[in-house]
Formats: sequence, structure tokens, C-alpha cells
Amino acid sequence: MKILITGGCGGVGLKLRKELGSRFERVRIFDRVADTLAPNEESIVGDVADFDAVLKATQGMDAVIHLAAMPVEGSFQEILQSNIVGTYNVYEAAFRQGAKRVIFGSSNHAVGFYPRSQKIDTTVAGRPDSRYGLSKCWGEDVGALYADKYGVKSMHIRIGNAFDYPGSVRALAIWISARDLAQLVMIGLEHPEIHNTIVYGVSDNKACWYDNAAAYALGYKPQDHAEDQTDKALEGEKSVKQDAVAEYYQGGPFCSIEYAGAPVPAKG
Repeated sequence: MKILITGGCGGVGLKLRKELGSRFERVRIFDRVADTLAPNEESIVGDVADFDAVLKATQGMDAVIHLAAMPVEGSFQEILQSNIVGTYNVYEAAFRQGAKRVIFGSSNHAVGFYPRSQKIDTTVAGRPDSRYGLSKCWGEDVGALYADKYGVKSMHIRIGNAFDYPGSVRALAIWISARDLAQLVMIGLEHPEIHNTIVYGVSDNKACWYDNAAAYALGYKPQDHAEDQTDKALEGEKSVKQDAVAEYYQGGPFCSIEYAGAPVPAKG
């Protein structure tokens, strides 16, 4: 299989290249920067907002792992090009070049305004907590269009916290290890029942807010558990700025940015 990874030089991209790269015949990295390459890797430097560059990068690829994005909250104009125009470009290029699947790096922030007290599955309506989260809802809907109308199948992975270890109490609910994320990606690339499938990118965490039955039904068997690193999470929590909004909603501090909504219930 020949794979294109957009954003392959970013944190998640580097982890997936390390976990999965040797499984593929060829891995093409598309990013704004160059990187040291493995023997089966090649690189194209470009921007996902440039359709011609994305079209060139997608040529000859069987599937795309789409990770390129502005990964934090910003103004609409900052989010627009990378996360919205860029995602549309990836799907359109995949369709034109005959790539059959796209693995989309969605985010927990697409549903960040659900309270932590509510366990949610993949059928809930989007409740983005930011313009960043809104862009991930858009990406999931672009995937729906291209799956239903053009036959480009997608797995949307609502990635939680993909750092090396959970660095806060909130991360104990949403953390995913590199090997568990790689397992989800392989399911998305290979499972015959993928169409426009949404799963949560989380490990087997006791504190998890998500019902990830959709992933388990596809054979996902996470190997790691955030609570095994509770000490690191508690240490990291010491530097977390506490506020009522962030502590109430699943999206945490992304919910607090510019928040002018109703007061949240007091912790009891």
C-alpha cells in the first residue's frame, strides 16, 4: 500500500511514521517543512491550502492519512486555509487521483461542549468548542460527502490527547498512546466495513468520557491505559490553570477561550 501523510512532520505524524512506516510499500510525506526520511519514505514540501500541490502529492497513492492542520484555536482566517480549505483539497485530490480511503485526524474538540458528566458515543451531534473544533466538524462532513457521493471512504478519528503521556487530570480521560492510535489507523485503512466511520482516538482509560463501541466493533483492542501514568498526570496538573468552564466541559480550556455563555453549575 502507498500512503500519503499530510502533516507528517508534526507530533502525531512522526508517531505514526515510527509505528507504521515499515508496513507500507511507500510513504509520501507532505508538509510545509522537510524531514529526515526512512528508506521507504519520500517528501514533498507544500501547503494543503494549495490544491495543485495536494493534487501532485496524492498522485499514485492508495490512501491518505490527513493530519495537516492548525492544531490550536485561532481566528477564523487562521483556521480557514489549513483546516477548512486544506481538508477540502485533500478529499477532492484523493477522489481525482483514485485514492480509496482517507484517515482524517479529527478531534475531541468537535464535541467539546458536552459536559464531562455525560458519556457520549459517535452518534451525537457535533458540539464544537472553538473555531478549531468547528473545522473538525467540517472535515467530518466533507468526509461524509465524499464517501456517499464519490466513494472515497473515511475513518474520522476524534483524537484526544496524543502526547507521550497524559499531562493532566483531564488527559487521563482522553489520552491515546502511539501504538493504540496506529492500530486505529490500520483499521481505517484495511477494514472492509469502513464507509464514513467516526471513532474516538482514546486508549483503554478508566476515566474515559466516550462510548467507543464503534471502534471496538471494528476490532479495536487498545493496549494502553492512561491511569498507568497517573503520577505524571497529577504532576502536570499543578501547572494547569483552573477555571469552572474548563473543568465542566469535555473540551477543557478550549471551551474557556472567549467564553460568554451561561454560568456552569458549581462543582459539588
